[in-house]
Amino acid sequence: MLLPSIHHSLQELNDLLEQISDADYAHPCHELGNATIGEHTRHIIEMFQCLNSQYETGVVNYDQRQRNKLIQTNSEFAIGQIKEIQNALDKENKKIELQQIVDGEEIRIESNYFRELLYNLEHCIHHQALIKVAILMNGKLEVNENFGVARSTIEYRKKCAQ
Repeated sequence: MLLPSIHHSLQELNDLLEQISDADYAHPCHELGNATIGEHTRHIIEMFQCLNSQYETGVVNYDQRQRNKLIQTNSEFAIGQIKEIQNALDKENKKIELQQIVDGEEIRIESNYFRELLYNLEHCIHHQALIKVAILMNGKLEVNENFGVARSTIEYRKKCAQ
């Protein structure tokens, strides 16, 4: 169920990007501290890319993202990156160590590939919620009401509506 959920969230993002001009994609949103839809999209993409590119070593450091400006300014390029991510997700679960520098000190925490996929899914949904704010403030595009909403919240809402 995890991979289909990730594919669904990434496809929702892809569908949105297919509708947006690069000008709107890179336009600062005052309500988001002048962040752009492109910056949030880049962040989503690069977190998945980090997990994928560092999978073989077994040590993942999300701070080692490329911060590729082309992803945040060119929606067509971003769409291509999303497709590459979707094609690379299906890997075996294995032990992974998360590495990060916190207050000048290196920490390592045990995790695994599936746990990190789940983290990236939740992280993706969080940033999609922020993207949704920018879309709604822009007023030019429509977005699905469930875009940027956690799957558990969607299921809860369904139960409440019954």
